[in-house]
Amino acid sequence: MKETKRIYKIEEGKKICGVCGGLAEYLNIDPTIIRVIWGVLAFAYGTGIVLYFICAIVFPPKSEVVRKEAKARVINEDKEEEEKDEK
Repeated sequence: MKETKRIYKIEEGKKICGVCGGLAEYLNIDPTIIRVIWGVLAFAYGTGIVLYFICAIVFPPKSEVVRKEAKARVINEDKEEEEKDEK
């Protein structure tokens, strides 16, 4: 089964809401780079500030994403076992 990439907010190591850290994990880069880019956008007519808080509302926390993926994995394993038993 292919592992899908998910975007989320981090809880550990966050500075404000965890958006930059989660985005950095998704893009596999240093969170400091994301924070600097976001800071520059904040001074560009406030775009970064608005975008940050929209992301803070929309992005789920990492713990929620991990919990849902684990639950989906268990369900898929159960289905595979049922299919093997039927054969």
